[in-house]
Amino acid sequence: MKKWILVLVVVGLLGWAVYDFVLSDDDKSAEQEVDIENENVGLEPGSMAPDFELETLDGEKVKLSDYEGEKVLLNFWATWCPPCRSEMPDMQKFYEEEDAVILGVNLTETEKSTSNVDEFLDEYGISFTILSDQNTVVSNIYKAQSLPTSYLINTDGTIHNVAVGPLNYEMMVKEFNEMY
Repeated sequence: MKKWILVLVVVGLLGWAVYDFVLSDDDKSAEQEVDIENENVGLEPGSMAPDFELETLDGEKVKLSDYEGEKVLLNFWATWCPPCRSEMPDMQKFYEEEDAVILGVNLTETEKSTSNVDEFLDEYGISFTILSDQNTVVSNIYKAQSLPTSYLINTDGTIHNVAVGPLNYEMMVKEFNEMY
């Protein structure tokens, strides 16, 4: 009996190791779809922000590079995230009052359903661009492990600053005034 339990545990661990190895290879190939041609691309301030393409909730394809020449607030969020909920009213106010470009990237894979996302956006009156990261490929590239995570991107496509945690209106205004 003990041998069978040991055999099952070993087989289970071996199976998990193979599964994990295969899954991480899939993640790597998916990450290669994102434009990382430029060796100056990175996630640190001063580095070029990795370009990507995602769809809006309406199915329109949007690339980060479409906003070249504009200051961009790239925000990773989810409906189940309490700090994300707390920053959304300020983010909407900032979008309306400062005419800022905000790309809200929803980690759609982590949501219970897409209807939750639509209800959330209606509840908070969100009108800025919302992108759907179906397989969390872009959020993984941007290492958005804690939510919300925001990248402030200068007009030349370089990262000005990274904010982990919720932003308020005053912080957004201050950061945008410091950007170029």
